[in-house]
Amino acid sequence: MRVYLSTTLDELQTTPPRLAGPRAAHAVTAPLRALWPEEDEEGWEYAAQASAADDSLVLLAGRPGAPRLRLVVAADVPESCVQTPAEPSVPSAVTVTCDVDLRAMAAVHVDDVGAAADVAAAAEGDEAAIGRLDEHDLLWYDLAELAEIPVP
Repeated sequence: MRVYLSTTLDELQTTPPRLAGPRAAHAVTAPLRALWPEEDEEGWEYAAQASAADDSLVLLAGRPGAPRLRLVVAADVPESCVQTPAEPSVPSAVTVTCDVDLRAMAAVHVDDVGAAADVAAAAEGDEAAIGRLDEHDLLWYDLAELAEIPVP
């Protein structure tokens, strides 16, 4: 099952990259499909990824030394590792109970360095900056390009 995990760039720079479970994540879920029944799979995946990007702001707020970029890992995990919370905060919310290692990671989505000031302000709770982040799409990186992600 494809899941979208919020993280920070410094957390991914372990060797080899590994995200410990259990961990909040997002996925294309039945409630998400029900919310937007006219949408297609690509649209639902984008919505799940966007929710994970929003969650990355919370992570950044708690990691002042992390580069100020939203970062989302797309990973493929067994369905047995994915649980839906009893009362999800958003329709795409899930919990990944297993560790996610490099073999499960499909890609990384990260802000352009031009968004860093808005990301920093949004992580501090600036509502205007949070709104401006809607104008910034996350860029796609292959896992082999992790070291090449520009850092502000």
